[in-house]
Amino acid sequence: MKKLLNTVYVTTEGASLRKDGENLVAHIEGEPERRAPLHMLSSVVVFGPVFVSPALIGACAGAGISLVLLDRSGRFQARIEGPVTGNVLLRRAQYRTAEGEAGLEIVRSIVLGKLANQRTVLMRALRDHGDSMQPSARDAVTAVTRRLELMLQGAVGQATNIDGLRGHEGDAGRLYFGVFNHLLRSPDDGLRFNGRSRRPPLDPVNALLSFLYALLTHDCRSALEGVGLDPAVGFLHRDRPGRPSLALDLMEELRPALADRLALSLINRRQLRATDFTISDSGAVFMSDDARKTVLTAWQERKREERVHDFIGERAPVGLTPHLQALLLARHLRGDLDGYPPLFWK
Repeated sequence: MKKLLNTVYVTTEGASLRKDGENLVAHIEGEPERRAPLHMLSSVVVFGPVFVSPALIGACAGAGISLVLLDRSGRFQARIEGPVTGNVLLRRAQYRTAEGEAGLEIVRSIVLGKLANQRTVLMRALRDHGDSMQPSARDAVTAVTRRLELMLQGAVGQATNIDGLRGHEGDAGRLYFGVFNHLLRSPDDGLRFNGRSRRPPLDPVNALLSFLYALLTHDCRSALEGVGLDPAVGFLHRDRPGRPSLALDLMEELRPALADRLALSLINRRQLRATDFTISDSGAVFMSDDARKTVLTAWQERKREERVHDFIGERAPVGLTPHLQALLLARHLRGDLDGYPPLFWK
């Protein structure tokens, strides 16, 4: 059980949550019971099979504490609330902000976070493996880190409309993926990256990235639904039927650190080889079932790692990052925070 930003997250399967006086009490086999005063909580989020007593459900409903149920993989299942909820006000604020240029500063934060995290991925590669890169490759990666730094210091902060920020985000993506192949150290000739391709992915690296992005989008969508936001109405991504635009917004700043770095690790540590992928007659590339299991296992292990969240200053499992960012976004839309603080991965 972890309490962050007045929200309790329960990630241990088989845990039992009960009410004791005016406290939430978590019983986890083999661990001392943990307590949290109900008056200090705004929501409770549980992952997987966790028992929640009827008395605690009633107490949460009466106190205005939302109870969010997710399955073991983080997929949103249900949200239990009392008769009075602030969700309608939160969603009205979301819809108002999404109209026209009202969401400019949110989009700016998202783009700043994404570019900074892309630069961090490149800087880490230079630090760890720069000496083994070909001089031309090392120079190319270094040049892109400098371009991204200049964009962070100038163009992104000076943009006066959302379309301008979208343009900077697209330019940064082309620069970043233009040198992504230099970060790959696998001896397999089949594991090379020749530019971003999707629907369908045309090489194994793109197939891996697309799969990881789908997993991250799923987690972001669940996080947004968990705090009461509409995942279909975004700020950076335009509305489109069937597209979770806000989940894609939230994913943008997270995917360099959570997805791209994991993809590089899986390839560079040779956990995935070219033989783990197949090419269809249409040219689309697919992962084998065993490769998909390898990726899912690594993804879940990554989500259990803990790090200090740069804004709240507390340690939290990596898997809770989308939920914390969604909660910070909701607080900004409610007016509790002056701006939306993006995640800067270090």
